[in-house]
Amino acid sequence: MARAPVERKLRRRLPVTRFMQTYMPLPLARWLIVQGLARAHLPAGVTRKAISADGVACEWVIPENSPKDQVLLYLHGGGFVFGLTPPHLAMVAYLAQKMGIRALMVDYRLAPDHPFPAALDDCVTTYRWLLKQGVPAQKLVVAGDSAGGNLTITTMMKLRSDGDPLPAAAACLSPVATFAGSVSRHDGFNDPVLPPKVMKFYNHSYVADNDPRNPLISPVFGDWRGLPPLLIHVGEDEVLHDDAVRVEALAKAAGVEVRLEIYPRMWHVWQIHTALPQTTQSLDDIAQFFAAVIASKPSGFA
Repeated sequence: MARAPVERKLRRRLPVTRFMQTYMPLPLARWLIVQGLARAHLPAGVTRKAISADGVACEWVIPENSPKDQVLLYLHGGGFVFGLTPPHLAMVAYLAQKMGIRALMVDYRLAPDHPFPAALDDCVTTYRWLLKQGVPAQKLVVAGDSAGGNLTITTMMKLRSDGDPLPAAAACLSPVATFAGSVSRHDGFNDPVLPPKVMKFYNHSYVADNDPRNPLISPVFGDWRGLPPLLIHVGEDEVLHDDAVRVEALAKAAGVEVRLEIYPRMWHVWQIHTALPQTTQSLDDIAQFFAAVIASKPSGFA
């Protein structure tokens, strides 16, 4: 399959992304993200609203005429050290508009200032807040990319262990599945976006002094039984490819309904580039997956 011009253009920029992750000071990178988020624009017919969900900073992304009893809870990526970004906002706005439902993005606390379990606690708190607002679990779906993919899985494991009702379904975009050692591709593999030095910093910032084999940190060591239907998207050309393959195997072995899609030539969380044809393909698949699951559930409030 020939590469589209937009793909060729984006690929030329990937080394810049690697360089900035490696050498830009974290405070400066965070400041630039906040400035960009303040100026971000959403598609026509979609609004945003900052709220506090029992003390957790969140942002609603609301398409016109969206129902109050259906919600996409979105957990952003960023190595556990970066907050919401304009590309994440655009990606979630596309998903919300495609599905015709509201999306709530969790601006969870960030490492290294707030290592595990701060981010997980914020995601669990927000999910429970939605239930208290009258959103039924069977009309609630959860998605996340990278670090947010990890939090999507661990949030569900935590909720199940505590006896909370689980969401109708979940989707993970290039999830981080383990911090206990490295899951490498092959000798000489070089991820086009995630440099090893940066991944080491992200991992240490979140795990800190905790046991990396804790199932709520590295879900590959957790109990996958009873989790809702799961969709996983990952790029062929990224180091977290093997994490996604392992997630599928573990979920399938536990009897979870799971589907893994591996996108040829794609890099880590390519879906934040909304002009890319493979982004449309991926997000449309996720939207259709969620819509089908929600439609199969009983209507009305819990």
